[in-house]
Amino acid sequence: MDTSSPKKTCWESITDFFTSAKFLIYMGHALSTWGDRMWNFAVAVFLVELYGNSLLLTAVYGLVVAGSVLLLGAIIGDWVDRNPRLKVAQTSLLVQNSCVILCGILLMVVFQFKEQLVELYNGWILTTCYILVITIANIANLASTATSITIQRDWVVVVAGQDSSRLADMNATVRIIDQLTNILAPMLVGQIMAFGSHFIGCGFISGWNLCSMCLEYALLWKVYQKTPALATKSGQKEPQQELKQLGPQKDVEDGQSPEESSQPLMNEATVVTKPDSPKQRGCCYQATEPLRTLKAGWVAYYNQNIFFAGMSLAFLYMTVLGFDCITTGYAYTQGLNGSVLSLLMGASAVSGICGTVAFTWVRKKCGLIRTGFISGMAQLACLMLCVVSVFAPGSPFDLSVSPFQDLYTHLIGEKALPEAEHSLTGVLIGVNATTTAAPAEEMPPLQSYMSVSLLFAGVIAARVGLWSFDLTVTQLIQENVIESERGVINGVQNSMNYLLDLLHFIMVILAPNPEAFGLLVIISVSFVAMGHIMYFGFAFKSLGSRLFLCCSPEQKEETVDSLSLPTTV
Repeated sequence: MDTSSPKKTCWESITDFFTSAKFLIYMGHALSTWGDRMWNFAVAVFLVELYGNSLLLTAVYGLVVAGSVLLLGAIIGDWVDRNPRLKVAQTSLLVQNSCVILCGILLMVVFQFKEQLVELYNGWILTTCYILVITIANIANLASTATSITIQRDWVVVVAGQDSSRLADMNATVRIIDQLTNILAPMLVGQIMAFGSHFIGCGFISGWNLCSMCLEYALLWKVYQKTPALATKSGQKEPQQELKQLGPQKDVEDGQSPEESSQPLMNEATVVTKPDSPKQRGCCYQATEPLRTLKAGWVAYYNQNIFFAGMSLAFLYMTVLGFDCITTGYAYTQGLNGSVLSLLMGASAVSGICGTVAFTWVRKKCGLIRTGFISGMAQLACLMLCVVSVFAPGSPFDLSVSPFQDLYTHLIGEKALPEAEHSLTGVLIGVNATTTAAPAEEMPPLQSYMSVSLLFAGVIAARVGLWSFDLTVTQLIQENVIESERGVINGVQNSMNYLLDLLHFIMVILAPNPEAFGLLVIISVSFVAMGHIMYFGFAFKSLGSRLFLCCSPEQKEETVDSLSLPTTV
């Protein structure tokens, strides 16, 4: 007798997929990222518009956001680890959307009554509004960081179960959603502000976040109900327990199997040390607890087996070779207009999606660690076009011009600061303006577009390797960090990313003139190369000479055991 379960019909399969926890996570993430992208794009435009087409407020906002995540990343991650998953997800969701709604309403008031506010108390009321907008927007960004850590770095892992291939597919799908919303969301809100007004734009974003918050809240609850494993955390920390370093040690004895090296760790994670009684803790001890948490988080990150893999990803943020305001401002000085840049941004998004698709295919063929190595080599090869562009015809690169000339002349007041017209135009087509604008003076007609063409060809092509590598490191962290420390380790990883990103803005501030951009390109490629060298060290220590056997029969075995391989580092 055939006792097998009846085969599902096509309609039942479709229904099961659209009601599965996996699809609900996709829906919630799409709503969340759509709102984030609209807000991140619009707040830069609003701040530029409010301050008389100056980038001062935008620059201050960018520095505050970067500094906050840099300092509080580990503390946010530790809070994620210490609390139940549903509470963390719901709290961060409510705080983030409430702050955006409040900020949108405040901006509507400022736009509507700006002239009256300027006259009140010599403009101090308006200045207070600026401070409130930046502060509330920063809180929203910190809450968004917590949401990203708990959903993308923890919930996705639990929903995927122990299936590494399913986890890779979910990570790739989440990244594709990121790529699409990064292009489409700014286009929508940009059109609303262009054909309506900034007041209408603020109202639309506030209304969107209110509706989205309710839907996301319901989706999170559904996912939680459909995935019982989310209700438990192995080794969950007690509220008053000081953060303990439970991460795997860097050096594992030779001959120890992956299972042996990780098993005691999981057992150790379930042991909860009894906290000290409240009477034994003074006010000074409690006041310095965030500092101890911060230190312990960075120590835990350093002691992880995937430390060099995480550092390699952070080093990729120290680059001007991306579609931010810096590269866009340089493109304006080289004669490219907004229409061309918008097409290049679209091509970049398509390239990034190709990278996420390539990640899943290469991982199945070669294994997770080798995928990162291959992706890194592909990215570096494409970036060589950017290096060549520095010396190609049409390049303004000139070592006889001091990189600090513009900075020096601005500081001593020999010429006025450049107007923000080009940067504001760049913002309106979806560029995140967070630093100085491109010079507004008329640029002479270029004799050749060879240099700028090679530059953007390299940047766009490198996105395939970049996003594939990013997904590789993300999954390595997901699979190799114990459950009770996922939050703090990912929080520190975010801090490292912001630190290197902040350094690249400082680098541009020190050498802002177009003649020095070629030097910035060379420095950027050098940092990318150093990052991939660190990843090569991690990969070679993990696999040894097997790293170069991409098509060997061992690949299938590695794919099956990819959950535990890196723990042998």
